[in-house]
Amino acid sequence: MQTPRITLYSAQVLPPKYRYILPKLHNFPPKGHLFPQSLFCSKRRMASLGGSGFVVRSQVVDGSSIGVDNGICTLNEYVGKGGIDVGDDLVVLLDHIQYACKRIAALVASPFNSSLGKQTSLAGISGSGRDAPKPLDIVSNEIILSSLRNSGKVAVMASEEDDAPIWLTDGGPFVVVTDPLDGSRNIDASIPTGTIFGIYNRLVELDDLPKEEKALLNSLQTGARLVAAGYVLYSSATILCASFGSGTHAFTLDHSTGDFILTHPSIKIPSRGQIYSVNDARYFDWPEGLRRYIDTMRQGKGRYPKKYSARYICSLVADLHRTLMYGGVAMNPRDHLRIVYEGNPLSFLVEQAGGRGSDGKNRILSMQPVKLHQRLPLFLGSLEDMEELESYGDVQQKVNPGYEV
Repeated sequence: MQTPRITLYSAQVLPPKYRYILPKLHNFPPKGHLFPQSLFCSKRRMASLGGSGFVVRSQVVDGSSIGVDNGICTLNEYVGKGGIDVGDDLVVLLDHIQYACKRIAALVASPFNSSLGKQTSLAGISGSGRDAPKPLDIVSNEIILSSLRNSGKVAVMASEEDDAPIWLTDGGPFVVVTDPLDGSRNIDASIPTGTIFGIYNRLVELDDLPKEEKALLNSLQTGARLVAAGYVLYSSATILCASFGSGTHAFTLDHSTGDFILTHPSIKIPSRGQIYSVNDARYFDWPEGLRRYIDTMRQGKGRYPKKYSARYICSLVADLHRTLMYGGVAMNPRDHLRIVYEGNPLSFLVEQAGGRGSDGKNRILSMQPVKLHQRLPLFLGSLEDMEELESYGDVQQKVNPGYEV
């Protein structure tokens, strides 16, 4: 086995962008301290340290050669003319979505949100019980709405927090659907939360209809028509995971520069995982098919002869992100999650990574939404795991004792 290459560095020769990661000690690093080269330049970035400094060639993602600065590729660079070139309008929109999500990241991490998070209602806001919107949801919704309006690129915004879609700009080329702050009811416990979004082209053939009607119909497009989709995970790191129809890629927020940096290009979900993610406290409410599937996986008696482990965060974005990284299945078998705001965007991401999104019987992206807040069971995960799950047939939980919705 080849010995890994170890290079001696001093703080003075580190690229400036990396110096912030070192502890702020007076004489750091101590004389003779060794840092592995991989800490500063990954093989994926095709960068190397030469005698004259930080030498960079280029990065190849999805067959496109992208020029990078010091081995770094930002989200703006990736989607711009030097990268996959999604078009100027979408670049502008994505820049405004980034900005909104950075504000939300600061909001959920702020020590001053605790009093806001403990409020149970806001004047003029409808809803009750577990599904009632929380103040942080409403503030996040307003942040996204303001950014989309300022972009000038969005005709319609449909949000889980609003009863009806909002028409923003007559000439806007895009339609945005969003769950502004998924998992917010767990925020007092510092459990990860997230923002989910999907982007469609405006249906120009509907332009002559009344505003309310064309706003609704634009928002009810099938997931197969998505131009882009993504989520932002607010956790130990702030990660924006997105697809523009050519693979799924994750970008991590660099708090020193404010940039989302490409850290996980071309994510491929394993064809098999060894983890299932579900609230199995509801085991006895499940249909027979789902119970048999989970029992089989736990015992290692399925098509994949290993015992599965349960990992459940109760935050959809966090559970899905882990599933993308490690494989397996993340699921909510009852009619709870919304196809427009959660089912379609997340299924788009999973399929672009080589997995599958299903309601337990049908492919999510092939389903036609008929109502803005239409709910459905949602199963997302590795292709082989999903095929085995669906083979059990009866996996949708139609009886929901203890739930108001």
